[in-house]
Amino acid sequence: MDADPETTTLYRPTGPEEIELVRASGFRRWPPRLPDQPIFYPVTNEAYAAQIARDWNVPASGYGCVTRFRVRSDVMRRYAVRQVGGAEHTEWWIPAEDLETLNDAIVGVIEIIGEFRR
Repeated sequence: MDADPETTTLYRPTGPEEIELVRASGFRRWPPRLPDQPIFYPVTNEAYAAQIARDWNVPASGYGCVTRFRVRSDVMRRYAVRQVGGAEHTEWWIPAEDLETLNDAIVGVIEIIGEFRR
């Protein structure tokens, strides 16, 4: 549970290309989705984000990181949390067309809280 009821903490496993775009934004925004990426998938917990970064991003690109960021809760209430595997495999499915609204609702910066390398 988030300590601040006004914000919701989200995590996102991120590869090298995406984190460079985040870095270019001053760690304030997620880049637009590509045409074959209709959904933005932040996850609800650090362990799940680390699993994806380590087990998917590293084999695919040699690098994966775990990011953490806070979003205004009034925006996050628009989206349901979906369980996509085990109990810890929970994520939000945010349509690509809503990403700018989500970016505008980020409170503070996007932090890198873990890194994995080949």
